[in-house]
Amino acid sequence: MNTPAWVPGNESKPAPGSLLRVQALVNTRDLDSGTDLLEDATTARAWLRAVGLLGSRTSLDDEELQQVRAVRESLRTLLAHNAGDPRPSATDLRALDELTRQVRPRLELDRDGRLLLGSEPGGRVRERLLGLLLEVRDAQADGTWSRLKACGNPGCRWAFYDRSHSRRGAWCDMAACGNKIKNRNLRARKGRAAPAL
Repeated sequence: MNTPAWVPGNESKPAPGSLLRVQALVNTRDLDSGTDLLEDATTARAWLRAVGLLGSRTSLDDEELQQVRAVRESLRTLLAHNAGDPRPSATDLRALDELTRQVRPRLELDRDGRLLLGSEPGGRVRERLLGLLLEVRDAQADGTWSRLKACGNPGCRWAFYDRSHSRRGAWCDMAACGNKIKNRNLRARKGRAAPAL
């Protein structure tokens, strides 16, 4: 599958549809390499525009950029929970809660009487992030959300889409993160089992 240019890194387990934007936002920060596409405002603006989270003629101030980073980390916590971590705390979810209090969706009624999210979202990043959260809500409703996870390697936490039949995938890459953690656990078990001299 060809992924859009705005997808960070070499994504081997891309999410379907609109969840790819959620995955891409979380993966703007690569914990393993220490890079962050949202570190400075210039790079962040370019990436946010490319992915559709900022209008083409809209500015991005420091407070908004800080909010985008906080939303990203709250989403990462939710993905870690999807992978088996404990339920997120209120502190973990604060950025998402604040966003939902700041911006309200605009609804439209189509000719068939269906309620739809407004077709002309504002250009501000907060409005676009709320649209992203509504995509999360839709994925929760259709069952695809639980497959979007954060890697079980605490030093990685890369977002990946679990396409396994069992839905028990735990690593963004078994060869890298999976083996690293399994070997670390094996060494720890052997260390505990070694007789004292």
